[in-house]
Amino acid sequence: MTDPPPIWRRRPGADGLVPATPVPAVDLGDNLWSSAGLSNSYLMRTDDGRIVVNCGMAFEAEVHRPAFDAVDDAPIHTVILTQGHPDHFGGVNRFLDEGTQLVTHANFQQFLTDFEKLTDYRTRNSAFAFNHVYDAIARYVETHGGRFPAQSSPTPTLQFEDRLELDIGGVHLELLATRGGETTDSLVIWIPETGTVLTGNMLGPLFGHVPNLVTIRGDRYRDALDYVASIETVRALGAARLVTGHFDPIEGSDVIDRELTRMRDAAQWVHDRVIDGMNAGVDVHTLMRETVLPPELEVGQGYGKVAWNVRAIWETYAGWFHHQSTTELYGVPASEVAGDIVEAAGASALVAAARARLAAGEPQAAIHLTDLVLSADPVCSEARAAALDAHHVLLEAADNFWERAWLRRQIAKLGEPA
Repeated sequence: MTDPPPIWRRRPGADGLVPATPVPAVDLGDNLWSSAGLSNSYLMRTDDGRIVVNCGMAFEAEVHRPAFDAVDDAPIHTVILTQGHPDHFGGVNRFLDEGTQLVTHANFQQFLTDFEKLTDYRTRNSAFAFNHVYDAIARYVETHGGRFPAQSSPTPTLQFEDRLELDIGGVHLELLATRGGETTDSLVIWIPETGTVLTGNMLGPLFGHVPNLVTIRGDRYRDALDYVASIETVRALGAARLVTGHFDPIEGSDVIDRELTRMRDAAQWVHDRVIDGMNAGVDVHTLMRETVLPPELEVGQGYGKVAWNVRAIWETYAGWFHHQSTTELYGVPASEVAGDIVEAAGASALVAAARARLAAGEPQAAIHLTDLVLSADPVCSEARAAALDAHHVLLEAADNFWERAWLRRQIAKLGEPA
């Protein structure tokens, strides 16, 4: 008997990753409630007060807290953050009552510090993908008289390295470090009594998909083998229910085991192919093109991509120098000589070559050529038109959140008056 299709085919895609809206919390059963957002916030009731897992962005916490207060208005005993990304910690201040303990992994401060010192850089480099978030912020400001809550900069009161057990008002929790998650401060929450594990975005925002070992917005590299080990940590629990950072829980121990095993094996397979290729002298770009998962290890690529992870794995092991050109050693990019190439070859000839590449089904190569022309002459209408067509071809074939957002951004820029 063959396995059923991967579960990611039946779950929402990246279009479902939207900011929180004022709706009631969803009762998931087993003393767990969910309030959806850019990363879901979760509530547990105990005899000693409430436990909240993740708090959303600052403006989303203004939605999550009232939704949870409608379920139970007892004081918040504990807040647990499953990772140090702002869609988890941004709203913490809204959930801190008198005496609330804030629990994180010991590496949390590193990621909070990264985001605070690189706020401008990361905001600028991710804005193209999150216009819907800025639209939601604008609506919030408009409906709240111009007031916008500042992102929290929380200080944990309890941290741990590998494992932490908490007994709060009759509820027993086990917190396990999963350093291969989206951040090296990633943790999961195991509730043995109900067989439930809360993973946050340890496996990425889209369950059953390739992870981003490094995001194109700019982030620290994740180690592929740490990711594999983290999946195995969760798989070994034998959970009957897996609650992710988005969408509905995954139910059934057999289903969870099958899905996690596929994700684990797919990540290991890609890692091993990269290592084999590096040792055989295959260049990184060839490996990016030719590393394709076998059908039995198919996982979604709606948020991360195999090709991007090939490069991330390569550079995790070997760094930025790819031994292809002396120019890699110096701060002089190829665009520095674009004008010389255009002058020597002629803009028309390069655009014609780009059109030929596009006609041959090679839009990436076409963009290399139009980039040369546009570096030398940003207003060249023929080059802009060819580049625009190449980006449209790539967009039509793309189903990855980040890739599509980038291509749309470039299309908008190329379509603007020169």
